Amino acid sequence: MSKQEPQRSNPHQNLRTQLRNKRKSLSKKQQEAHATQLAKRLCNYPLCKRNTHIAAYLAADGEIDPALFIRRAWQQNKKIYLPVLVPFARRIYFALYTPNSKMKPNRFGIDEPDVHPKHWLKPRQMQLILTPLVGFDIMGNRLGMGGGFYDRSLSFTRFRKSSHAPWLMGLAHQLQCIEQLPLQAHDIPMQVIATEQRLYEISPV
Repeated sequence: MSKQEPQRSNPHQNLRTQLRNKRKSLSKKQQEAHATQLAKRLCNYPLCKRNTHIAAYLAADGEIDPALFIRRAWQQNKKIYLPVLVPFARRIYFALYTPNSKMKPNRFGIDEPDVHPKHWLKPRQMQLILTPLVGFDIMGNRLGMGGGFYDRSLSFTRFRKSSHAPWLMGLAHQLQCIEQLPLQAHDIPMQVIATEQRLYEISPV
């Protein structure tokens, strides 16, 4: 009976597991403090101040929570949008999100606006997209959850001038920063990354 070949480890998946465990290990108090610090940083950042159509997300799995920033953006009459997953295409669109939005859970159990597809907007229609991430490096490289939804949906940004909308900003806890991410050909880098501690500007804003 021949021996089975040892299963090859996936460096991306191993890294995802490590980083997800790190962010999920944060206490509720730490999460709230990070969210407050992030909101303050974003509200004072020119890129967030000057744009009025902003895509965000609802935090899950220990992600840093932009909810406080979203509430402050509403107070400033900004339009906030949330991702709507299209599983068969493995892409995302965005739908308007208000305090009165009717919501429904997607396949991952994350709430998204319950609106007709005719009201979905393409990523290129946003001015600023705030993306969740699992890990990042100081060059703006982003490690996602592995589904490829954001990378696939934002692939058009490879062929535009860096100053053209939408701006891409990753949000994370500082502990999700690593020295250098192993890259794949389809990975879409961020132009800015914001944590509770600092901002990394990869592209001039």
